[in-house]
Amino acid sequence: MSVAESRRIVLFRHAKADWPQVNDHERPLADRGRMDAAEAGRRLTDTGIAFDLALCSTAVRTRETWKLAVQEFPQRPKTVYEERIYEASPGELIALLNETPDDVRNLLVIGHNPGIQGLADVLAGSGEETARERMTRRGFPAAAFAVLSFGGPWKSLEPAVASLQDYWAPAE
Repeated sequence: MSVAESRRIVLFRHAKADWPQVNDHERPLADRGRMDAAEAGRRLTDTGIAFDLALCSTAVRTRETWKLAVQEFPQRPKTVYEERIYEASPGELIALLNETPDDVRNLLVIGHNPGIQGLADVLAGSGEETARERMTRRGFPAAAFAVLSFGGPWKSLEPAVASLQDYWAPAE
């Protein structure tokens, strides 16, 4: 694959979590979160993107979100559970994405706010206007995702190089 070919990144925030008396990393999904995670999986399938790799935070709520969403996929991509996604800033997430092998064309990242929303905002230098308006209006609620594209190798991913192609959030 030529490194100039378009790559896609889907930034997916975990679904709604419950608040039991456990540390933050161990919080499970709420009932609504389980429903929204499956719906997000169906919506991700509707994008037609065949993911080469999924990077998922090690937190319980992100792993549960991924487990429910991926059941809707026609084919499960390789999945790496990455502890650096938990509590990562947009800059830390960019540094992590810069490590992605260049044979990966379509990448899914399952993570947390404020990092996921911040990363979507930072990367999207241009984009589809309706998607940008919806993302600006709705923010990045639980189970939302943004589809971005850019050209070049992963190590060249930096602020404002991507184009926002699509955005979805539950109850839209």
